[in-house]
Amino acid sequence: MENPVAIDLVDFLNASPTGFHAVDEAKKRLRSAGYTQLSERDDWKLEAGKKYYFTRNHSTIVAFAVGKKYVAGNGMFIIGAHTDSPCLKLKPVTKVTKGGYLEVGVQPYGGGLWHTWFDRDLTIAGRVIIREKKDGSESYSHRLIRIEEPIMRIPTLAIHLDREVNDGFKVNKQTHLAPVLATSVKAELDKLTTENGFTGTGLGDGKKIDGNTKTNEKHHPLLLQLISAQLGCEPDDICDFELQACDTQKSIVAGALKEFIFSGRLDNLCMSFCSLKALIDSTSSESSLQEEIGVRMVALFDHEEVGSDSAQGAGSPVTLDALSRITSSFSSDTKSLPKAIQNSYLVSADMAHALHPNYMDRHEENHQPKLHGGLVIKHNANQRYATNAVTAFLFREIAAKHNLPVQDFVIRSDMLCGSTIGPILASGVGIRTVDVGAPQLSMHSIREMCAVDDVKHSYEHFVAFFQEFSHLDAKLAVDV
Repeated sequence: MENPVAIDLVDFLNASPTGFHAVDEAKKRLRSAGYTQLSERDDWKLEAGKKYYFTRNHSTIVAFAVGKKYVAGNGMFIIGAHTDSPCLKLKPVTKVTKGGYLEVGVQPYGGGLWHTWFDRDLTIAGRVIIREKKDGSESYSHRLIRIEEPIMRIPTLAIHLDREVNDGFKVNKQTHLAPVLATSVKAELDKLTTENGFTGTGLGDGKKIDGNTKTNEKHHPLLLQLISAQLGCEPDDICDFELQACDTQKSIVAGALKEFIFSGRLDNLCMSFCSLKALIDSTSSESSLQEEIGVRMVALFDHEEVGSDSAQGAGSPVTLDALSRITSSFSSDTKSLPKAIQNSYLVSADMAHALHPNYMDRHEENHQPKLHGGLVIKHNANQRYATNAVTAFLFREIAAKHNLPVQDFVIRSDMLCGSTIGPILASGVGIRTVDVGAPQLSMHSIREMCAVDDVKHSYEHFVAFFQEFSHLDAKLAVDV
């Protein structure tokens, strides 16, 4: 029997080749659920019992529902995740011509398993800034783009030319990863540039821009034509872009027993989706916020994979800004915000390492998360995760009440531990935090896998968290 939550996740993944698209898909779902968009540039006038969201850079989104019984100083109950994944991003100058090939210059983003990007059918997606002319005036628009069909590929070297490759393939990220877009001979024969009337006055031109020296054609005209054809504009109207290479293979429910999800970007769109869907569904009925004393919130950040240090990352003031503006909308008392922070609680949700059957020695003997085993609570004595006994207990108690499975993870003591947005927000905001995540395999590969059951477990755990945390938290006193 198909799991509707997993099917919905697959739809979300297929709509979200980039973080920009993930935010766009989240916006669509929130609007359909009655959430009102706010702008950080405007004053906010919030009401108890209402639902809101805002975006920053269109790559971070924060959504929240204010309880009907909320008063300033009460807590915010937050699930935080991230929209970005390791990928290959296009460089500011992408035009590379070598050996009769047109290649696209890319730079690695995050800590990807780069060998998995070879021999995949790739395309591009992201955002483009477009110049628009109407009635003699110019304006500029932010447009999302995704070319569906495969347009490029990173071919491996034949084993006959590297007999030792199976003894260890070391990727040179500068020289090995440039995707092949076309052959220069074919591009010349097709005369694509002249047939489409390309004049060379946009990003790909060789003219002076703002008094600077020639750009020497920053991008292949062919690439700009593909982009402009997708957007319905002229190549000259492309002002700038943030694009990345993407796998064209769709996300699917798979496995002999249909128990897995095979997809790119499960880290961390799986947790982004589960938290977003839980927020929407836990606030969908007229009565869902009637007894709520706090604020239910989901914050999906950009740039986690590279340290979160950006205007839209978890290391930015975006979380504190949201807490402050919500609190001040209901009271002008400056003492309310510190109270609200101490009454709040954050679930840092980022995918976890499932036990790998072929590398079992890489896991600590007593901490081996299994697929189908439910959300994993992550622990680290050196604060690479923000979990402590209090925050773990509260999260685990919710699972016990609903008969949901939960697991524990700690890295082997002789291995380095990764980290999450959890310690960043715990230290930066001062909020109680637990680090959790659904177990998966192939983390940071172009094609990852997780279990259908764990998607359902995660969603149900997050729904229960939103519905019950304020009541549970009132039963536990620590700093008294």
